[in-house]
Amino acid sequence: MNSYAQTQNTDNLYKKPLVDVLKEIQTRFKVQIKYSEPQVKDKWVNYADWRFRADVDETLTNVLTPLDMKVNKEKLGVYKLKEYEYYRWEVQDGWAYLDNLASKYNDKASWEKRKAEIKPELYQALMLSPLPAKPSSKPIITAKRIFDGYSVENIALEILPGVWINGSLYKPLKAKGKIPVVLSPDGHWEKQRYRADCQIRCATIARMGAMAFSYDLFAWGESMLQFKYEDHRRSLAQTIQTLGGIRILDYFSSLKETDTNRIGISGGSGAGSHCILMTAMDDRIKLSAPVVAMSSYFYGGCPCESGMPIHQCGGGTDNVELAAMAAPRPQLLVSDGSDWTAHTPEHDFPYLQKMYGYYGVKDRVENVHLPDEKHDFGINKRIALYDFLIKNFKLNGNAIKDKSGKYDESKVTIEKENAMYVFGDKGEKLPKNAVMGFENLEKLFPLNTIK
Repeated sequence: MNSYAQTQNTDNLYKKPLVDVLKEIQTRFKVQIKYSEPQVKDKWVNYADWRFRADVDETLTNVLTPLDMKVNKEKLGVYKLKEYEYYRWEVQDGWAYLDNLASKYNDKASWEKRKAEIKPELYQALMLSPLPAKPSSKPIITAKRIFDGYSVENIALEILPGVWINGSLYKPLKAKGKIPVVLSPDGHWEKQRYRADCQIRCATIARMGAMAFSYDLFAWGESMLQFKYEDHRRSLAQTIQTLGGIRILDYFSSLKETDTNRIGISGGSGAGSHCILMTAMDDRIKLSAPVVAMSSYFYGGCPCESGMPIHQCGGGTDNVELAAMAAPRPQLLVSDGSDWTAHTPEHDFPYLQKMYGYYGVKDRVENVHLPDEKHDFGINKRIALYDFLIKNFKLNGNAIKDKSGKYDESKVTIEKENAMYVFGDKGEKLPKNAVMGFENLEKLFPLNTIK
């Protein structure tokens, strides 16, 4: 304390180590603050004692904000120290910001003007204006596997020279005329698109009469043959994923069997954010169903969702306003009670209903809220998607229901992970011109590389 007393003056900015300030806060306010040693090491608080207020929450904000840190309140009197999360806001702050955005338009004409402002800026923010030249290579397609009512084949599309996006295409065995397509990007869950629930969803959609294309996020799944897992948490991941979605749309739009009036997209979590962005940017998508994703107070906790400055477009936007750009196309929002979609029915969904009302189609946006469920793509979330696809894409729901009228997913075959690879069990079939490593990927964006 004597050494502190000697340095406690304006010449030395009344400086104290963060760890000591946190201890003092705990003592003074009789609270617990959880933190690790690396979080507080070599961190100092200027004018430390001057930041104290009568209220513990205000005190913590005053102390931590200049350090780009915050606390999460776990329960009464218990806090956990965290790095500042740019992508996570307080609920009321998110709602207030959305209300401010909504004040910029009041009818279809003013909203269309706002959309026309945002859309080109999204391409610019993602370094996709103009779009990179499309490689002339043909898709790499594996042998087809035949199952009960559907087939599966793996496909790799070259989206940049030496960069592939991989996925598995589920197709109905018997289909008449043009076939709808449902793009099915995978979220951030363990085992990626190889998960049982992902296979079940896509195979069931195929058994109803649509093609479902399940594909990897960047540096995720088979993309990890070229890039490290850590590269997924680089800002450029959002650009590559978006370009991948555009190239997938190019491919399926070119197929004679595709019904281009029935191309949809549905993914959960981080892939739900991808759905929202893709639908805002590309009018070829006629239906969108982001699952446990959309929120006015959460912008996506991964750089693949918010790493590029898409939310600065149009003078500032958020994921709910981007979701509104889908109007008047059908859109389903599936939310739950345990994540950032917990309050969807209260504020964000009514906003979207109002936006769709500008087009006279308020009922084309729907919200299935599951307050007792968690952050996943479980059976009830899949059922909500099936119902929505049957309604809007006129799929054959009877093909996947039992005699009592309940959905039956039991006829789906769960494949082993390596059956879904394009490039062999150990990547031995990866083309020789494959870009290897993030530093080489960056070279494809020489004028815009972000360090």
